[in-house]
Amino acid sequence: MALKRIEREEGIKRTGYSLLSQWTEMSDRKKVEGIRVVKISDGTVIDHITAGHALQVLQILGITGKEDYVVTLAMNISSSKTGRKDIVKLEHRFLEGHEVARVALVAPDATLNLIENGKVTRKTRIQLPDMIEDVITCPNQRCVTNKEREPVTPKFQVVAKDPISLKCHYCWTMVDETDIVAQFTQTK
Repeated sequence: MALKRIEREEGIKRTGYSLLSQWTEMSDRKKVEGIRVVKISDGTVIDHITAGHALQVLQILGITGKEDYVVTLAMNISSSKTGRKDIVKLEHRFLEGHEVARVALVAPDATLNLIENGKVTRKTRIQLPDMIEDVITCPNQRCVTNKEREPVTPKFQVVAKDPISLKCHYCWTMVDETDIVAQFTQTK
C-alpha cells in the first residue's frame, strides 16, 4: 500500500480553497486518511464553534464566499474537549468588536485567535455578555426601539446561554437563536 499525497496547488490558487487531502491507496479503492487545513499567515481563526454552527457564524458575519479573502471552513472535527467542533479561518480579515458580539450569539463558547505573520498573537475565549446592546433588533414591531421618533438603542438581557434566549429590556419579548440568525440572513 503506497501512501500518495495529492496536492492541487494550482486548483487551490484558482478556487481559493486552502484544504489539502491525503489519500491512502488500497487495492483499487481510495480512502480518505486525513484532512490537513493549511495555516493562515494573517487573519482570524474562530475555533471551538459548537459542531454544526459554522455556517451560522458565516451568515452572521455576512460572509458569502464571494469576498476577496480565503475562507476555510471545517465542520465536525474531532475535539478532545467537546467531542466535535467546527472551525472558521478568515485569511487577511480581522473581526471588529460588533462582529465578535454577533459571533457570541451563535457560538458562545468559541475561541478567537488573531494570527499575524503566521503566529497566534492573541487568543481569547468569546464570552456572551449578560446584556447585549445594539447588535440585534427587537422582533416586536410595537417595541419602543422600533419607533422612528424614539432614539432608543435595542438592548437585550441574556436569560439563558445554552440554548441562547434573550429578553428585550423594554418590552420583554423573548428572542431565541433562530430569531437571531434570521435577522442576519434576511435579504435586505
